[in-house]
Amino acid sequence: MYLIFTSRKTNNPLHAISLGASGTGKTHLQSKVAELIPEEDKIEITVLSANAFYYFNRTELANKLILIEDLDGAESVLYPLRELQSKKRITKTVVHKNHKGESKTIHLTVEGPVCVAGCTTQESIYEDNSNRSFLLYIDESQEQDQRIMNYQRLSSAGKLNKEDEEETQEFIRNVQRVLKPIKVINPFAEYLELPQSVFKPRRTNSHYLQFIEAITFYKQYQRQEQVNKETGEIFIETEIEDIQEANELIHEVLLRKSDELNGATRNYLENVKDYLEQKGNIRFTASEIRRKLRIKKTTQWRYHKQLLDSFLLIIDKKKSESVIYYKLNNSNEYKELQNTIQNALAKCVNEINVCGDLQRSNVPACSTTKTERKTTSKSIS
Repeated sequence: MYLIFTSRKTNNPLHAISLGASGTGKTHLQSKVAELIPEEDKIEITVLSANAFYYFNRTELANKLILIEDLDGAESVLYPLRELQSKKRITKTVVHKNHKGESKTIHLTVEGPVCVAGCTTQESIYEDNSNRSFLLYIDESQEQDQRIMNYQRLSSAGKLNKEDEEETQEFIRNVQRVLKPIKVINPFAEYLELPQSVFKPRRTNSHYLQFIEAITFYKQYQRQEQVNKETGEIFIETEIEDIQEANELIHEVLLRKSDELNGATRNYLENVKDYLEQKGNIRFTASEIRRKLRIKKTTQWRYHKQLLDSFLLIIDKKKSESVIYYKLNNSNEYKELQNTIQNALAKCVNEINVCGDLQRSNVPACSTTKTERKTTSKSIS
C-alpha cells in the first residue's frame, strides 16, 4: 500500500481498494499508512457530492493521494473518480452568468493524475473501480488478531515508545518530500509475462509493470541517472532486484486476480479445508461449519451458491440420509494456482538472468522476440 501511495508522484499512479469484513481495520490500516504521506500531498474524503470534484482548481488534484474512508458513502463520486484514474482529467460543461447577466457556456476541467485509495466490505458492487485498482484483502486470521491485540495491550500498558514512532513517521514523510519526478525505463519489460490464469490480463499486466516502476522510482537515489542522447531526457533504469521485490509483493494480488472466487468466499473455502484437515473428514454439513466459523446462515448460503456454481463444492447426499452433506471437489486447486503463479514469475526472472549472463559473456545480445531468442539459443548449443 505504501508503494502504491508513493506512485502518486509518477505519471501513471496506481490505485488501491482495501477489502474485508466490517470491524477488521480496513480504514485504520489505510489511515495509518497514509500518515507516512505528507499532508500537502493527500486529500481525505468522508462525504463528497458528485459535482464537487469539478470545482477543484485545474491542477489542485495533480499527483495527489485521494483517500476515501468508505466507498459505500461515496457512490456519487465513483464515476468522476474512474475518469480521473483512466483519462487523468475530468471535464464538465456548465452555464455561467457574467456580471451583465448574460449566459455563457464554460468548461470546468480538473487534471490529474491522482492516486485513489478506498475501503469497502462489498467487493462485487465496485467491479468497475476494482478493475482499475490493486485489491488488498485484510488479514482476518486469528494469528493477526493476536498480533493486533498484543500491540493494543502494549500501548495501553505504556510500553510503546510513541515518540520513536512519530520520529520514524516524520522521517518517512521527509523521504517522500525529496522524491522528484523522473522517468523510469524497464529494460527487462519484454521478458515479463503474466500467468495465463490471470483474469483481465491487459489491465493487470499494466498494473504489474507500473508497480515495478514504482519500486524503481522509490529507489531513485540508489540508481544512476542516465541521459537520452536524442532527447536530453534524464531517466533511471529498473534493476533485476526491483522485479524480484515486485514479484514477492504482488504475488498475493495476482493470486486474487486469478481466482474465480471473490475474497470472502475464498477465505471461507480455505477455512473449511483447514477444518476438514484437522478432523480428517471429507464430508461436512452446513451447520457444523457455521458453528465452527461462527457465521450467519444467509452468509454461508451465499458462499455455497458461488462454490456450487464453480463446481468447487458438491452435494454428497445418500438416499438414506436426511441431512445434506457437502464435500470438496478438489482440495488442492488453490495450491495449484499458487504454484502456477509462482512458477510463472520465477520463470521471468530466470530468463532475465540468462539473458544477462549471455550479454556479459559477449554472446550476441538477447533478442526482443521469442522467435529470435530460440534461434540464438540453438546457435549457441
